[in-house]
Amino acid sequence: MIKIEAVIRPSKLDDVKAALDELGVAGMTVIHVMGCGKQRGRTQYYRGQEYTVNLLDKVKLEVVVPDSEADAVVDAIADAAATGEIGDGKIFLINVSDAVRIRTKERGNTALR
Repeated sequence: MIKIEAVIRPSKLDDVKAALDELGVAGMTVIHVMGCGKQRGRTQYYRGQEYTVNLLDKVKLEVVVPDSEADAVVDAIADAAATGEIGDGKIFLINVSDAVRIRTKERGNTALR
């Protein structure tokens, strides 16, 4: 199993959710986060004063899928989240040794469905 963590623009969340629905991804966790990367924030003005916003609003999406589905899910997220501009986000893949559904105690890939 692979845990896929994607940090994306909040405005692209609906597009990514729709792409994952098309693939039949059963569940996901969405967390509102703040961060910065290559873009290092942006300069804004408030009441005539300039200030820099170093941390930008982002959405972190977490999905655990069987190994065989990981590449398709990564491609779907990347395609749906892309704008072609700096700040589109990152995708991380993490190996998961096991999963347990609490209600039924099912384990492994069965617990994901």
